[in-house]
Amino acid sequence: QVQLVESGGGMVPAGGSLRLSCASYGRTFSNYAMGWFRQAPGKEREFVAHIRANSGTRYYADSVKGRFIMSRDNAKNTAYLQMNTLKPEDTAVYYCAAGRATYALYNDYSVPRNYDYWGQGTQVTVSS
Repeated sequence: QVQLVESGGGMVPAGGSLRLSCASYGRTFSNYAMGWFRQAPGKEREFVAHIRANSGTRYYADSVKGRFIMSRDNAKNTAYLQMNTLKPEDTAVYYCAAGRATYALYNDYSVPRNYDYWGQGTQVTVSS
């Protein structure tokens, strides 16, 4: 079992920055690929970023590419999402997720059902 705890959300003006953290408790963190998703009111949960377990290769949604940076520190069992140049449309609850190295996750990291564990979410609000 893996427990994920997000932190770092808050309210910032447009153009500001935030860094989200996702602390992992339980099984070996380095064995899991990690993802960030977000969900705005009335919308489906959408993919934001993904980082592979072994290679550290990262992938981003087009909407955040060039503004957000995902990283992981296996020694601290923590994943991060550095969010820069925030826009009002980035407002959402942000969730981190952990997934085992399955064929499904390797081939489609943007699908929520391919992840095994989820955090409780942290609110990010960007004012215009």
